[in-house]
Amino acid sequence: MERTLYPLKFKPIYKQMIWGGEKLRTALDKEGVPPGTGESWEISGVAENVSVVSEGFLAGNPLDELIEVYMGDLVGEKVFDKYGMEFPVLIKFIDANDDLSVQVHPDDTYAAEHHGLRGKTEMWYVIDAEPGAELISGFKRDVDEQLFRSALDQKKLPELLNFEKVEAGDVFFLPAKRVHAIGKGIVLAEIQQTSDLTYRIFDWDRVDKEGKGRELHLDHALKVMDYKKREDIRTNYDRVPNNTVSLADCPYFTTSLIDLELPVDKDYNLIDSFVIYICTAGELMINYKGGAAVSLKKGESVLVPAEIKEVSLLPKVKSTVLEVYMK
Repeated sequence: MERTLYPLKFKPIYKQMIWGGEKLRTALDKEGVPPGTGESWEISGVAENVSVVSEGFLAGNPLDELIEVYMGDLVGEKVFDKYGMEFPVLIKFIDANDDLSVQVHPDDTYAAEHHGLRGKTEMWYVIDAEPGAELISGFKRDVDEQLFRSALDQKKLPELLNFEKVEAGDVFFLPAKRVHAIGKGIVLAEIQQTSDLTYRIFDWDRVDKEGKGRELHLDHALKVMDYKKREDIRTNYDRVPNNTVSLADCPYFTTSLIDLELPVDKDYNLIDSFVIYICTAGELMINYKGGAAVSLKKGESVLVPAEIKEVSLLPKVKSTVLEVYMK
């Protein structure tokens, strides 16, 4: 019997961080999470961190090798023509048990010129936030390099940064070049370009066990950051149960939110891309023609191959998923 592609789950890649906590286990019900884990890379094509299939007859196979074999059937013909064997998005869950460093990412042009890599545009969907939790996105007013350097030297940089109080369900789109940081007490899903290129600017004067601070990357950061105050900090949207609600639409990914109380049928015949579902609440089944239904629960992600054009989302309980694909 011919073995056709099916919705693929992958083994999480856990990253222990100085700011990591326990909420990937306690808030997202993930198993086998080491203490102090800050990130769970759910679906990754980043070099040295390529995701491996966890279930089905393709279990044990890395994502890049699957793309080499299945090409457009897996990722979409347009996606394969543009990215080849490189999977174009990186999906993460992040648990900030402490403030993350203030950082910035380059765009594609600068990243290619200086590192031979892609830039990093990303977005955040807040899953859980402690009362009063904040994150940083951009500046509270227009600044320039001289003012920025002066504030950094005088340890007054936080006075220039735009802090946003957050709660569950908040969405933030972060184009390359925007200064940002996730604050303590926040658990979120991150959708980003396939890149691990980060310029750390400020790390709250933290030191490790040897008394050393983490490396900063000011030379690059000062050349790429957007010094302007921006108004488009928070993404406003209305939740409509059993409907697909747009959260982000950019050249690097399209992301929507679906709150499920009833079954929802999805038709992808008009797109030429894989689809990723990230479950942030509840549990559901994904039905598709020609194969067994796949379960998806809070804290899990699944990659639906491009050749599967129609699926049904059947919630077991009230559920929420993020839907990600390429245009």
